[in-house]
Amino acid sequence: MLAGGGKPGLASPSVVAGKTGLEIMQAMLAGEAPYPHIAETLDFALVEVGPGTAVFQGTPQLKHYNPLGSVHGGWYATLLDSAVGCAVHTMMPAGRGYTTAELSVNIVRAASIKSGPLRAIGSVIHCGRQLATAEGRIVGPDGKLYAHATTTCLVFELPKQG
Repeated sequence: MLAGGGKPGLASPSVVAGKTGLEIMQAMLAGEAPYPHIAETLDFALVEVGPGTAVFQGTPQLKHYNPLGSVHGGWYATLLDSAVGCAVHTMMPAGRGYTTAELSVNIVRAASIKSGPLRAIGSVIHCGRQLATAEGRIVGPDGKLYAHATTTCLVFELPKQG
């Protein structure tokens, strides 16, 4: 995403028109479509996509800490929501969209500025005409689990452009 020269922004209808979710995610990864501003805010990036999968990587920083001195739960949740949501996005045919209806996050290990890069790996469990479910895990460079999540997404027809 960053290596491809991508910039944060909102995709114009002409950039996404007629493309499947996987094609849109591949364009984002290649820097041909903008990536969301939240990735810049929380310092994470899309690093891999495939049918039913999306992988993001980020390194917790001091600016992601809560007042108690640990990484804020919202950092884990946003990273996981991105991974599981984008995994669902890869399954969308052209003209179909989705939105998160439910996200459940379990943090099982504290991350810190010493953790190094963490990866959020999202995988689709089920993708139907109205609902999709996915699961995700945040793992460290050593494979240790930091957090895991599940999501339910609503799937819908996108409004016609024109």
